[in-house]
Amino acid sequence: MFKGCHLLKPVILTCIRWYLRYKLSYRDLEEMMGERGVSVDHATINRWVLKFSPMLAWNARHHKRPVGKSWRMDETYIKVRGKWMYLYRAVDKAGDTIDFLLTANRDTDAALRFLRRAIKGNGVPDKVNIDNSGANTAGIKAYNAEAGTDIEIRQCKYLKNIVEQDHRFVKRKMVAYLGFQTFHTARDTITGLEVVHMICKGQVRPLSDGSDAQQFEALAA
Repeated sequence: MFKGCHLLKPVILTCIRWYLRYKLSYRDLEEMMGERGVSVDHATINRWVLKFSPMLAWNARHHKRPVGKSWRMDETYIKVRGKWMYLYRAVDKAGDTIDFLLTANRDTDAALRFLRRAIKGNGVPDKVNIDNSGANTAGIKAYNAEAGTDIEIRQCKYLKNIVEQDHRFVKRKMVAYLGFQTFHTARDTITGLEVVHMICKGQVRPLSDGSDAQQFEALAA
């Protein structure tokens, strides 16, 4: 995973985790590493985040605890090169992350694609709470029709509070990032953000015990 990198794995993982966990820029990390005697360019740290985040997320899926059968599904807005994109996210009633997907559009096809992805990795839910979006309603109905399932659609406003509160971790980082320049950059960075967020919630535990930093590093073992 780290073959060919000119710095040690612990240094690379520390830079990635600090960037994804805290309100730090790449240049902040370059300076912080320099103060610790490690010479690394901010552009290199950027490449690390984009390269390793999807790999860490893949490993995290194998250590994610099972989610409940009652889902809260919603989408939030992410700016990419001056245009708004849509980040679909879902959590269960305990607030555990189910899945996420960045899309260019907010329509039935996007909602259906997200549902397929979420259900493939987490099983079929009994019910999904959504807003009044016609696209999300149509997406769930389309999935029921193609898969022969009977997922109940609920539209209770106060039940959405959990997922809306959960958006804040991602949105807080978006303010620090000042937007993204490419869809690829946004997708891979958000993937890393979600992994760190799940670790903070105690949802991903490759180790039986240990700090969040140790759990993050264990994903690269």
